[in-house]
Amino acid sequence: MPELPEIEAYLAALEPRIVDRTVTGVLVKSVSLLRTFDPIIDDVVGRRVTGVSRMGKRIVLHLDGDRHLVIHLRVAGRLRWAAPAARIPGKMGLAALYFEHGTLLVTEAGSKRRASWHLVVGAEALAALDPGGVEVDRIDAAAFTRRLRAERHTLKRTLTDPKVFAGIGGAFADEILFAARLSPTQMTTNLDDEQAARLHRAAIDVLAHWTALRIAETRDGFPSKVTAFHPDMAVHGRFGEPCRTCGAPIQRIVHGGRETNYCPGCQTGGRILADRALSRLLKDDWPRTIDP
Repeated sequence: MPELPEIEAYLAALEPRIVDRTVTGVLVKSVSLLRTFDPIIDDVVGRRVTGVSRMGKRIVLHLDGDRHLVIHLRVAGRLRWAAPAARIPGKMGLAALYFEHGTLLVTEAGSKRRASWHLVVGAEALAALDPGGVEVDRIDAAAFTRRLRAERHTLKRTLTDPKVFAGIGGAFADEILFAARLSPTQMTTNLDDEQAARLHRAAIDVLAHWTALRIAETRDGFPSKVTAFHPDMAVHGRFGEPCRTCGAPIQRIVHGGRETNYCPGCQTGGRILADRALSRLLKDDWPRTIDP
């Protein structure tokens, strides 16, 4: 799923291409993409894009007439910039937004159609689509800690809850927790003030670093390889590989089809966290620590 750094890279590429440009046409191939019907999607035609912004993991195209097209790519949705009057790709193509000088395409890999478009009118209708999570760099450590401790959950779950914090998904939650040297399964209510402040600083630094990197990688082009994995990541997607800091093999927990990666040497004091399915299967053979 594109997270805050990838969405910011999309915005950096979209701004010079579509802001102050007029939409000349729209075509929706997948009916499941549209989640609103008043106004109809054809209402965007002839309107000028006045700006682009991010709402959590959503991309918002602001158009004159107080219209707002909210694009949520979910897990497998992606944006492409193509030539004028470009055709929508066969299997993966969902929709196209046409401009005189180019075409913004929406695609989605796989058979499940989760990506969405909402066309709304007015600030109030736009705000209703906001899950409510705050940007971690816009609050201080105390406010971050209060939100973190509001409910008792694991750190990984809370960091990725869009109602608590904005723009953080599984990949960057893993990276943030590694940078803070905290276990993904530690409960939010068990954090002391120093740990919470450390996590807040790690979240700001990790997201800022990766946002700058994603934008720099794209340069003047358009993001074409948007993925949750990157060779420079510390733990995410590196199961079985040695930690670059301590050398311990990176571990993983799989739950509900989602994977959490962590370093036992840096984050859990050498303890291997129980994987609900695998640890129950192996029982006494399940390793408790990284020591042989």
